[in-house]
Amino acid sequence: MIDSHCHLDHEPLLSDLDNVIKRSKDIGIKKILTISTSIESFSRVKEIVHKDEMIFGTIGIHPHEANNNEINSEFIINNLNENKKIIGIGETGLDFFYDNTDRKKQIKSFKIHIAAALESNIPLIIHSRNAEEKTFEILNEYKDEKLKILMHCFTGSKKFAEKLLNFNTYFSASGIITFKNSVDLQNTFNSLPLNRILIETDSPFLAPVPNRGKKNEPSFIDFTAAKLAEIKNMEKSEIIKITTNNFNNLFFK
Repeated sequence: MIDSHCHLDHEPLLSDLDNVIKRSKDIGIKKILTISTSIESFSRVKEIVHKDEMIFGTIGIHPHEANNNEINSEFIINNLNENKKIIGIGETGLDFFYDNTDRKKQIKSFKIHIAAALESNIPLIIHSRNAEEKTFEILNEYKDEKLKILMHCFTGSKKFAEKLLNFNTYFSASGIITFKNSVDLQNTFNSLPLNRILIETDSPFLAPVPNRGKKNEPSFIDFTAAKLAEIKNMEKSEIIKITTNNFNNLFFK
């Protein structure tokens, strides 16, 4: 089992990291990908990946941080070359949920991350909220460039997912699929091909049922795997095998 997206540099995970890692191993997690959200976050991620051989990291600026964190493709590439356990670029993307966000800076930052992903041939971890049309418009500019795309914590429409499949996109299911009001999202994941699905916690956020409302952590991914297996009408062990293989195919091939 692999947690394809979490934030080990956020509290309360960071101050309890040894126990978080132990609980992860106890339920059978083999790899954890901890995600950078800012320049400051990346400085912590660089240290965390050396805490245990199971932990890998990414470099990137969350769209909410685009106003205060300006980087260029060279910065990303140089850090990828210097840190072999940094295996992804992001999370980047677009989040138009709040009206006070600078959309132009988000778009500029997103395109910088895309350029670095193309140059390095490293997977791009994308966050998209209330921005389906613009996200697709930008990605469509690169449709012939063979980007490696992972839509993290995917909550988009079925139509959006179908369009993204044309880019050989992977989709990560978070604890949101366990929520009672997520029927449309469950149906979307039911329609997605098995070889394009991953699982994640996005911890310490979005704890799955039955831990909803608590601070999330990687070990809670077991509940998400169980729900995805139910949605797909499969054994949980088979879903774990498939999502693990998908992660390895995306990040290590």
